[in-house]
Amino acid sequence: MRTALASLLVLACAACGAREPADAAQAARPAKPAETTEFNGLEITRVAQGLEHPWGLAFLPDGRMLVTERPGRLRIVSSDGSVSAPVSGVPGVYAKGQGGLLDVALDPDFATDPWVYLSYSEPGEGGGGTAVARGKLVAGALTDVAVIFRQLPKLEAGQHFGSRLVFDREGRLYVTSGDRGNWDNPQRLDRGQGKIFRINRDGSIPADNPFVGRDDAIPAVWSYGHRNVQGAALHPTTGVLWQTEHGARGGDELNIPGAGLNYGWPVITLGINYNGQAIGSGEKTAEGMEQPIHSWTPSIAPSGLAFYTADRFPEWKGSLFVGALAFQRVVRLTLDGDKVVSEQPLLVDFGERIRDVRQGPDGYLYLLTDDAKGKLLRLGLAAAK
Repeated sequence: MRTALASLLVLACAACGAREPADAAQAARPAKPAETTEFNGLEITRVAQGLEHPWGLAFLPDGRMLVTERPGRLRIVSSDGSVSAPVSGVPGVYAKGQGGLLDVALDPDFATDPWVYLSYSEPGEGGGGTAVARGKLVAGALTDVAVIFRQLPKLEAGQHFGSRLVFDREGRLYVTSGDRGNWDNPQRLDRGQGKIFRINRDGSIPADNPFVGRDDAIPAVWSYGHRNVQGAALHPTTGVLWQTEHGARGGDELNIPGAGLNYGWPVITLGINYNGQAIGSGEKTAEGMEQPIHSWTPSIAPSGLAFYTADRFPEWKGSLFVGALAFQRVVRLTLDGDKVVSEQPLLVDFGERIRDVRQGPDGYLYLLTDDAKGKLLRLGLAAAK
């Protein structure tokens, strides 16, 4: 049994070459003049545009940015807004529905050991599943690419892949996933759907993971009973992971996922099904299952998540920012410890689906918009410019 379970998390030298650009639009693009506007007290600067459904963003030490495009391309965006040709060495993706190239993260020791980590929907027998690969970024290409994590079994469905990548202070990597539309697997510890995983940076298993040593559980599992976790960030003071996940019709959640805890999906939920019917027996609470620290009904479809720690905009310091796809906005949450005390919607009526939110090294927030011609935006307070 343990041999079979071990196949759910593998170290495999799977260096898959990136596809060649199919048309001129995928080649390198020069910068266009940055465009800054004021909108409801905010200063919004378009840094780059023409990105095809951009999904994840990471800042390189030299100020450039890595941006993933869902169809399977990784780009380098310079501070002047120029966009590189696709970085070579990116694994091929299962580009179906919500699947494709998803998040990107840098190794904690990137300055001396330049590993880049990518989460993506990986094709294989049975369909697709969330996977994580890493490669060294050398001269604008990924080398020594290897898959360090695979969600199994693979399924034909095209939804709910997750996925965010977050390193903790000990260098452990959290990998968030979704239920892939399957309602049975999130409650099963031997199935890879609806979980948050915790692995070492080489894909091996931390000895203190909560289910290590159990024959009925994947040892990489950190928490379970999740629906579709598309936002994750490390709390700047406690160093603890926070995450957001999509509900169905209502019941989007903000959680602090603890080791070995069950977050209830689909046994309990604060939402209902898209057809208006109850999910399961319609229960909202159950013994042994966790409640969110904050929720949204109707659903905002939460995406990227970022704590604001900079001094540039003092009134934002200590806030948690949540991107929203369905509601096309950014939500600022004011916190008192682990409690949400107020909620402020930003960019209402701006008309952009927000896929990712990151704090930049310059103290601004950076946003990715989910569109066939998506944008990289810089966000600040107009009064403080």
